[in-house]
Amino acid sequence: QRQVVESGGGLVQVGGSLRLSCTASDLTFDKRTMGWFRQAPGKEREGVSCIPWYSGTSYYVDSVKGRFTTSKDSAQNTLYLQMNNLKPEDTAMYYCALDDDIGEYDGCALDASEFDYWGQGTQVTVSS
Repeated sequence: QRQVVESGGGLVQVGGSLRLSCTASDLTFDKRTMGWFRQAPGKEREGVSCIPWYSGTSYYVDSVKGRFTTSKDSAQNTLYLQMNNLKPEDTAMYYCALDDDIGEYDGCALDASEFDYWGQGTQVTVSS
């Protein structure tokens, strides 16, 4: 069964760091586009970053630029989101998503409708 799974969320103080991981069952990330999204209570889902696996170039929403870094480990078929200098407004459920379209892409869009597989989410809470 194709499944995307996130891990690594938790409770952290303002200014702290967390690293989220994303793996998959029966799915390879190769030549697909991966994304991180988040949703805070009462708010719409927001794209945080995306990365075409082929190019490895990450794109970020402005609010996390300079603080969050997406990286990949092809050998482990794992996607990471390193989150530094966390702020209370980063508190949300974080989701990993996969676009099932295969190709040698250089760019991606933080558009949830582009992604086909979603994890269950991992909670990130930043306390002040």
